[in-house]
Parts: sequence; structure tokens; C-alpha cells
Amino acid sequence: MSPLELDILDKRIVIGAIVAPHGVRGEFRVMPLTENPDMFPALKYFFLEDGRKLTVIAARFHKNVFLVKVNEINSMDEAELLRGKKVLIDTADLPPLKKDQFYVSDLIGFSVFDEDSSLLGKLKDVLATGSNDVFVVAKADGGEILVPALKVNIKEINMADKSILVKLPEWAE
Repeated sequence: MSPLELDILDKRIVIGAIVAPHGVRGEFRVMPLTENPDMFPALKYFFLEDGRKLTVIAARFHKNVFLVKVNEINSMDEAELLRGKKVLIDTADLPPLKKDQFYVSDLIGFSVFDEDSSLLGKLKDVLATGSNDVFVVAKADGGEILVPALKVNIKEINMADKSILVKLPEWAE
């Protein structure tokens, strides 16, 4: 991939995966991979991993998936070729968030500091565990620190400085 392609991918996020064709007219099933699946019916377009832009004609919820019809796909055979492809949108097209809410993709790579201003590492991932999310901090030595994404532990997220201030749980110290 060229640097330009990588830059474009950095500005897009995966919101779903095409799982199967639906019917004979080119409709296909998309499994939502986002906490905000309500955005699907409002989509005007989306992208595939190869950069192709598909124009959405209709999207409706049906049995845990969205049935999507796009202008560019008009047969079951064409829809079958999309099986397994990821559905991406530009980050600029994401719905606005409430105060103190963040998209995980915006936080990855932030420096993570403890209450003594010591650098713990960089935010590597955020795991959804069911009860609460968990921040995965990659340490310089290759290890990881897990920090529950609770107000008691995540003291501040500074978008301007790209930093996160945390209070480590007792078991992580």
C-alpha cells in the first residue's frame, strides 16, 4: 500500500461486514460492527476496503443485520463477490458525540500517564468486556497494563495533548 492509501484508511473506520447476498437484485446483508448501528439507514454512501465507493439506495434492519441495496451492485452474483468485505465510512461522517464521549479510533496512540505524571505507555486498544470497557496500554518494555474505563480510573482525556491521565487500580500497580 502506498502512503496515500494508508492515510486514506486512517481517516476511515469499519462499521460493518458484508456477510451474504440477499435475493436476486443485488441486495446484501451487512453485519453492523459499531455501537451505533442506527447510522445505517441514513448512509448515503460507504467504502469498501479496496477504496470503492458504493452509493446507498436503501438500508433496512432485518434479523440482526441490515439489508443494503447500492446503485453499483445489481445481481446476486455481484453481491456474492462482496461477501466478507468490510464496510467503511469517513470519520468525518460519524455522528457527533456528547460531551466527554470519544471515538476509540481517535484515542489509539495517545500517551498514558499516571497521577505522578509518569509515562505508562501508549493506548493500544480498548476492549469491550460487557460491564465496562478496558483500556489496553502498551508499555515500552513490550508489556501491557489494563485499566478499567471507569471515571474512578480515567481521570482526564486531553485531545489537544493526545494524552490520558489515569489512576491505576490497586491490582495494576
